[in-house]
Amino acid sequence: RPSMPRCIQPRTESDSTFYIAFPGFTGRSGAYIRLINRWKLEECHPSGCLIDLCMQMGIIMVLKQTWNNFMELGYPLIQNWWTRRRLRQEHGPNAKASFPQWERDYNLQPMNAYGLFDEYLEMILQFGFTTIFVAASPGPAPGPPQQHHRDPPDAYKFVTQWRRLYLSSQRHRLGSGRHPGGHGILSVITNAFVIAVTSDFIPRLVYAYNAGHVCGQGRARERCMMGYVNASLSMFRVSDFENTSVPRTDGSDMFGEAVKYCRYRDYRERPDSPGEPYSYTLQFWHVLAARLAFIIVFEHMVFTIKNLIAYLIPDLPKDLRDRMRREKYLIQEMMYEAELERLQKEKNEKKKNYRAHHNALP
Repeated sequence: RPSMPRCIQPRTESDSTFYIAFPGFTGRSGAYIRLINRWKLEECHPSGCLIDLCMQMGIIMVLKQTWNNFMELGYPLIQNWWTRRRLRQEHGPNAKASFPQWERDYNLQPMNAYGLFDEYLEMILQFGFTTIFVAASPGPAPGPPQQHHRDPPDAYKFVTQWRRLYLSSQRHRLGSGRHPGGHGILSVITNAFVIAVTSDFIPRLVYAYNAGHVCGQGRARERCMMGYVNASLSMFRVSDFENTSVPRTDGSDMFGEAVKYCRYRDYRERPDSPGEPYSYTLQFWHVLAARLAFIIVFEHMVFTIKNLIAYLIPDLPKDLRDRMRREKYLIQEMMYEAELERLQKEKNEKKKNYRAHHNALP
């Protein structure tokens, strides 16, 4: 690890997932981008934004969901216990056994008008987080195991703690869910950007293919990671800080002498560079080109595999599709015959009326 101090500040854990995953343009040390020339935008942790995103996903998928399940099951349990206690005080200790089944069911907790909407919304949000940020999930596919642990409490709650729901209308349906539409496209694009931009996968891959000589082998493309941390950091002169970003101390109390230079994650020239100081290096453009190429190749590969699987495994089996086509043909034939029969009746009726009118003439 480098011995020079770092120039950046860690992010907070209360930001949203998109804000954590894609921090945007924050500038560099000594030339930060500020809102209204006052507030500096947040930066990633020195270890990268992926660890913050992973922690946020863990909180959403594990801790928050566990607390929601506890509240969804604990609230009706407490309310029903209080109802049973009140009934025992009014009708005696054996009140529950003396009530008929319909009255015992009526004493359960009623569900509000948006109860099922909240349940479906919870599953949709869980599915969205699982698919859109699956590249930063704290474990392999956290959605299905969590859904498996979520189903028994919901089943117990609906069967024993809540009243039976009334069927209000059959017009409002969720649909078959066969065509996710833009959600799948958004998931692929978001995961491609998370892998290429947020993680260190592409910079490490570029360094491994272009810096094999640092291992002492004398040959490139040895895929050696020795010296990667030092190559991923740039140097900054402390005296170039803005007035609003000047450190409170020069570091002499910690290092014994005043700190003149610090390091930060970026690919920029040194402050004493003969060209333009703090300008992007050639390595930055190599990494940027590799990131863009990875995004294009990744999404095209995923969509190609998806279309191939959809072609090999159709939504409807061939025999069922043939039956549907035959039913459609029979329906069209019946409609055609019915239309012919109607036209024939009209024609016969016209002939009958014409003959009657002709015979009625003097």
